[in-house]
Amino acid sequence: MKHFLPLLAIFFTLQLSAQADCISGIVVDDSGAPLIGVGILLKGTNSGAVSDRDGKFSLCGLAPAKQVRLNISYTGFVTQDADYLVGDSLIRVVMIGQVLLEEVVVTGYGTTAKREMSAAVVHQEDLSSISRKRRGPKPATGNSHRTDPESRESYNEILPNKFIATQKENTSTISTDVDRAAYANVRRFLHAGTLPPADAVRSEEMINYFPYEDPNPSSKSDIALRSELMTCPWNSNNQLLRISAKTMPLAPAEIPPSNLVFLLDVSGSMTSYNKLPLVKQSLLLLAQSLRPSDKVSIVVYAGAAGLVLPPTSNAASIFNALEDLQAGGSTAGGAGIQLAYQVATESFIAGGNNRIILATDGDFNVGITNQNELVKLIEEKRETGIYLTVLGFGTGNYQEGTMQLLANKGNGNHAYIDTPAEAHKVLVEEFGGTLYTVAKDVKLQLEFQKNAVAEYRLIGYENRLLNQEDFDDDTKDAAEMGAGHNVTVLYELVPAPDFANYQSIGELRLRYKPDVVGASQKIVHPITKRNERREKPSADLRWSAAVAEFAMLLAGSEYLGDATWEHCLELAENARGKDPNGYRAEMIGLIKTAQMISAR
Repeated sequence: MKHFLPLLAIFFTLQLSAQADCISGIVVDDSGAPLIGVGILLKGTNSGAVSDRDGKFSLCGLAPAKQVRLNISYTGFVTQDADYLVGDSLIRVVMIGQVLLEEVVVTGYGTTAKREMSAAVVHQEDLSSISRKRRGPKPATGNSHRTDPESRESYNEILPNKFIATQKENTSTISTDVDRAAYANVRRFLHAGTLPPADAVRSEEMINYFPYEDPNPSSKSDIALRSELMTCPWNSNNQLLRISAKTMPLAPAEIPPSNLVFLLDVSGSMTSYNKLPLVKQSLLLLAQSLRPSDKVSIVVYAGAAGLVLPPTSNAASIFNALEDLQAGGSTAGGAGIQLAYQVATESFIAGGNNRIILATDGDFNVGITNQNELVKLIEEKRETGIYLTVLGFGTGNYQEGTMQLLANKGNGNHAYIDTPAEAHKVLVEEFGGTLYTVAKDVKLQLEFQKNAVAEYRLIGYENRLLNQEDFDDDTKDAAEMGAGHNVTVLYELVPAPDFANYQSIGELRLRYKPDVVGASQKIVHPITKRNERREKPSADLRWSAAVAEFAMLLAGSEYLGDATWEHCLELAENARGKDPNGYRAEMIGLIKTAQMISAR
C-alpha cells in the first residue's frame, strides 16, 4: 500500500499582463503565502521564469492567442503541466493533489534514488543517526571537487579549520572578504530536492548572507567593531564568540557616480531560462535604480567578444540592448574580460565607482581557461581602480572556484543569482555594500588570552586565512568592504581551567585602508565576556549560531557535537528576531526541507 503525504495545495493564479504576448502570475501555497523560487518552464523549450519573493513571475515573448503548456515545479509539491491561452484576460487555476514523495527524485552525485514514505515516516525516523561524514568521495589530488559525472559543476575543496591550542598559537588572522553566493546556491540544491555537495557549503558565506543589527560606526571613514559571547549551542562545554565589523551605510544620493560595464556571457551554455533570461531580468532591476550621473556599457562574449552598448545613461537604450541579447556559440571569457577592462578604462570616472559586473555560469571554455592565468589578469587590472563583481547563474556547469577567485582578486564580490528576488537583494537592496567599496585591504586579527582560552576554532573562512605577519603588511592584498557592509566571524572556544577568573579573553584588531592608496589604519577592540549588559545573547548572535549549525549539518562536519536538525530548527525559530524581508523565515523553511531530504 502506498503512503501519501497529507493533502497539499498550491493555488496558482495567473493574471495576464496588458501585453498580449505575456503571461504574468503569482504562486502561493494553501495558506496564501507566496512561494519563492517556483520554476515555470515553457514546455519543450529553454524559456521560463522563476517566482520572486512575492511569488510573482512574468513570461513574455509568446505568440498572442496561442495555447502554451507550462511546467510548474517546486520541491514538496507535485509537478504539473497545464495549458494556457495567451491573451486571456484572467486565468485562475487551483492545483490540488496528494503528493507521493517518490515523485520527488533525489539526484545524488553519481546516484539517483526513489523512496516512498509518508509524512509520519519522515518525522519518526531517527534523524540523530544521520551520517556525519562528508558526503561523496574527495579527489585524491587537486583543489577542485566535481559533482556527479553528468554535471560539469565544480567546487574548490574545503578543508575545515581545526581546533588550535592557544599555547601553540594564540593569534588568528584573516581577510574579511566575504561573498554570499553559497547560501543561494545551497538553496538551489535544496529546492531541487537534494543536499548540496559538502564543498558547496561555505559557512562564512551562509552566515553573512543575512543582515544583522550591529551599530553603525561613528563616522563614514570608520568601521564599527562588536564582540559577543554565549554558550556554544552544539557543545555546552564550549563558548561561541561572534565578531562583527560594519561600515557606514550611504544614502543613494551620497554614492559617487558609477561607471558600470556589464560583461555578459551569451554563449550556448547560457540558453536555459535560469541563465541568460534571468541575467537580463537581474540587470534590468539594477538599471532601473541607476541615476542620470551613472553610466552603463554592455560587453558580451561567446565565440568572440564585442561591445553591444557604448557608455550611456539612457535607460531605454540599456533596456533595449539587454532585451535583444541571444545565447549561442562558445565562451571566449578571457577576451571578454580584456575588452570590458578596456571599455571601463576609456569611460573611467575619477573618484567614482568604476566596476565590471560579470554575469556567467562560469564556463570559460575558449581563450584563457586556466584559473591562474585569469587571476593574474584580474590582479593586474585591479590596480587601476576598476573592480570586478561576479554574478553566477544556472545549473549544470557552475564553476564556483573560478568565479570566486576572479572576484576576490578583482577587489570585488561573488554572488549567485537563482531568482529575480535574489537579484533584487544583491543589486538593489544591497547596492552600496555590493557595488561601492569604502574600505580596502581589510584584515581581522584576534589574540586570545592563553590563560582564558585553551583552544579555538574559526568557523569557515578556510580560504581567507592570513599569516600573523600579514596583518601589518600594507602590501598584502586583503578584503574590500562596501558601504553599509556587515561582516560576521564566529569562533568556537574551549575555555581554559581559569576561564571564569578572566573578564577579558583577548583583543580584536582590525586594519584597513580608507582610500584606494595610502597607509592603513588600525582599530583595537577588547574581547570581554560581557554582552553589552544584556541578560541573554542577542538575536544576531543566536541567529548566526543557527546558520553555522545549519551549514555544519549540510556539510557533515566532524564538529557537530550535539547538533541535530531538530535542534537547529528550534534554535533558528527562537532567534528569528526582526525579519522584515523574510530571509530568516526562508532559511527556517530550508532547514525543514533539508531535514526531510536527509531522512529520506
